[in-house]
Amino acid sequence: MRLCLVFLLVVLVAVAVPQGLPKLSVGVDTAKGTKDVASSLQILAMLTILSLAPALLILTTAFTRIVIIFSFVRSALGTPAIPPNQVLVGLSLFLTFFVMGPTYAKVNEQAFQPYMKKQISIEVAMDRASGPMRDFMIKNTYTKDLQMFLNIRKEKPATRNDVKMVTLIPAFILSELKTAFIIGFYIFIPFLVIDLIVASALMSMGMMMMPPTVIALPAKILVFVLADGWSTLVGAVIGGYK
Repeated sequence: MRLCLVFLLVVLVAVAVPQGLPKLSVGVDTAKGTKDVASSLQILAMLTILSLAPALLILTTAFTRIVIIFSFVRSALGTPAIPPNQVLVGLSLFLTFFVMGPTYAKVNEQAFQPYMKKQISIEVAMDRASGPMRDFMIKNTYTKDLQMFLNIRKEKPATRNDVKMVTLIPAFILSELKTAFIIGFYIFIPFLVIDLIVASALMSMGMMMMPPTVIALPAKILVFVLADGWSTLVGAVIGGYK
């Protein structure tokens, strides 16, 4: 049925457009000079960066911590499917852009705009762009985690600007995971207390056959709403970044 609908749509478009459907072609030709080779290599490098963009966005920004904390909140409330994954991921992305705004502004000012104006080469632009990202990750990385990776690679950088990104990124990811799990522990405590109180009350009334989660869920949602949980949580998460 779907194939029939697609075929019908193609036919209707072909009839509506007298010139016919547009054609996309990709060709490979012999380079006429070193400039053509350099442009081709730059395009290849940009495509490689774009393919790695999702991983860079997830692992080198605030996204990891934020999305894990929201997942802990959902589990603590006892609603594993509410809010849906699309909502949590979308909110995490927008909060990530909010947190990373000053860093991205520096990257745009120091690297992207000069490169677009052809004032610097792509190599210089990438080196300048790594500076603000390095500063952000170092500020939010535990010294113990960074030192562990430096010891493994036997590196002794003189300053923080000398820390290699290959060493800094895994240390930053590990620190983000630690922080997210610590915050998740504190999130679980009040909801765990509510579960214990409800379970004790049901047992004292002899209602052992009724699942405590049925009674505890509305109570946890009520407490979370009255405490303005989402605003408080988002403010605490954003405020945790330096």
